[in-house]
Amino acid sequence: MKAITLPSFGGPEALVLADVDPPAPRAGEVLVRVAAAGVNRADTLQRQGHYSPPAGESEVPGLEVSGVIEALGEDVDDWAVGDEVCALLAGGGYAEKVRVPAGQVLPVPEGVSLVDAAALPEVVCTVWSNVFLIANLQPGETLLVHGGSSGIGTMAIQLARQVGARVIVTAGSAAKLEACRELGAEVLVNYRDEDFVEAVTQATEGKGADVILDIVGAKYLSRNLSALATSGRLVIIGMQGGSRGELDIGALLAKRAAVIATSLRARPAQEKATIVAAVREHVWPLVAAGRVQPIVQSRHPLADAAVAHRELEASEHVGKILLTTE
Repeated sequence: MKAITLPSFGGPEALVLADVDPPAPRAGEVLVRVAAAGVNRADTLQRQGHYSPPAGESEVPGLEVSGVIEALGEDVDDWAVGDEVCALLAGGGYAEKVRVPAGQVLPVPEGVSLVDAAALPEVVCTVWSNVFLIANLQPGETLLVHGGSSGIGTMAIQLARQVGARVIVTAGSAAKLEACRELGAEVLVNYRDEDFVEAVTQATEGKGADVILDIVGAKYLSRNLSALATSGRLVIIGMQGGSRGELDIGALLAKRAAVIATSLRARPAQEKATIVAAVREHVWPLVAAGRVQPIVQSRHPLADAAVAHRELEASEHVGKILLTTE
């Protein structure tokens, strides 16, 4: 089969399309013939040599796909050959076929094309597990989303609005902020020329944000704490602004706040299966009803993975970038 390989680490040109042996599903797994794969920041980090796949997982990049089940491993009885699905992966998505634990597979939601379904698993599982299962965002609370126009950001806006929360976003251009507004964000902050702490303070009449979803990391750590409400929850899921920062423990104690850092890729399969099951129960009906939708910026052939990575790293996109196998 064709797959994107990494003979060496480096820039987008390090992504090489090659012929490799197709995987075989192990017990409890299914084999998916891939229609499309989502492109994520984690893939660019892996390409650069900064984010290795968990032990025993594919070296091929790609953390989410959509496609059709082609074969079943032993002890799989919830799925059938021919089912149209999308799936959360630990790796292997940039390929024509991939094996996936059955518990990380989801049906393609009604009303979503097979290709565009690849834009859902990683972002929905990330947002649902962090904003709702961990940070417990409630109706009437305020969510601050950094990078509101990203794949994760566009999904966080939609899901937060569906539960009755208010959404504040940061983004780097008027066009990106307008896209966030159309999805339901109420307060728009251009981080290039506005202070998000001041904007949050003003928008909440001094209360602060109840939950902050942060992809930046160290650069925003102290300011995020300033923007938090009493009993607020800061959830850090990225390090685009560095990995080391200074935290004022006194301010954290005074606010009775929580700082939580999570990742999804390296979690045990059972934990991922629990998240996927929750997503299927709570989010899939919203997608099927058209109240939440995947936001897709562009679709590129698998052979053009380098083009897709350059587009992602240019940070001009809104929503997801996909690779397609046909």
